[in-house]
Amino acid sequence: MKAIVYHGNKDVRLERIEEPVPGKGEVKLRIDYCGICATDIEEYLFGPQFISHRAPHPLTGKMLPLTIGHEMTGTVVEAASNVEGVQLGDRVVIHGMLSCGDCRWCREQQTTQCPSMTAVGFAIEGGLAEYMTWPASQTIRLPDQVTSRAAALVEPASVAYHAVRRSRLAPGERVAVLGAGTVGMLAIQAAKARGAQVFAIDRREMSLDLARELGADATIHVEGTDVGQALKDLTDGIGTDVIIDAAGGPNTPELAVEWVRTGGRAVLVAIYTAKPQFDFNSLVMTETELIGSVGYLREDVEAVVGLIASGAIKTTPLISDIIGLDDVVDVGYPRMLAPTKDIFRILVAPSKGSAG
Repeated sequence: MKAIVYHGNKDVRLERIEEPVPGKGEVKLRIDYCGICATDIEEYLFGPQFISHRAPHPLTGKMLPLTIGHEMTGTVVEAASNVEGVQLGDRVVIHGMLSCGDCRWCREQQTTQCPSMTAVGFAIEGGLAEYMTWPASQTIRLPDQVTSRAAALVEPASVAYHAVRRSRLAPGERVAVLGAGTVGMLAIQAAKARGAQVFAIDRREMSLDLARELGADATIHVEGTDVGQALKDLTDGIGTDVIIDAAGGPNTPELAVEWVRTGGRAVLVAIYTAKPQFDFNSLVMTETELIGSVGYLREDVEAVVGLIASGAIKTTPLISDIIGLDDVVDVGYPRMLAPTKDIFRILVAPSKGSAG
């Protein structure tokens, strides 16, 4: 079968590899769609950072070269003999985070902090391929009203939902989302679903236009704007209760702390490639909480599927293009790497042929 295989820094290849066979408790999925994520691009440019590369991963025994891709939806085409509760033909998404299940963090349902935590496409073969296998117990069946195309963004939506949940956002509170890319746009909708007033901050007009369409109560263009004052103007001079940094810029964590109200909460959900200096007195003197958020839990995935089914989260407006596996390296990656990016998410449909 065809797959996109990561070999190292700036070395991603379309290859033919063996088709996987489901092991005990596993199902085989025909991949319907898999997104190319910003993290895939960061691993391409700066990695390997998160992909296992120094030694085989302790949970999976895998390391590069590795099939990447962690935002997928698929259809069950085969199951091991001991699998129950999953039927051939089921359309599913997966809980793609792996943890040991035995450590303190796993026992306390903080599996994202398991010392052995990893994810599909980082320490086990991922979804930028025609097929993959996964534990049947970690698949979530899609309701009939949720299309496979819409479900392809369940994974980034789960990341966004987890960040909103960690913010302890309450109905009626006000939240600013810094960076209206894919995860930011999904965080806007997740926050609206919790009854919050939401403001989007970005430098791309196309992002702000779509943010308004997806429910943002107001938008702020950062160029030439005093963003902190603009947020105060929108909130009776107080500032927002929460800021979610989905931008991941060198100075965006500092800006999030600066712009949130005194005593507010700043949530960092982006992956940062720079290590800026930071004046922690700004946290001390304002009693601002700084909250990290990584990945998601199974409950986040299940909640997101329900929100998509209800229409509270809309994912299809964030799908900018659909390409085949043959076009990932020569078309998908260059578009994601373009200095002026005019896209949100590119989906890969393995059944789709090359554009050329």
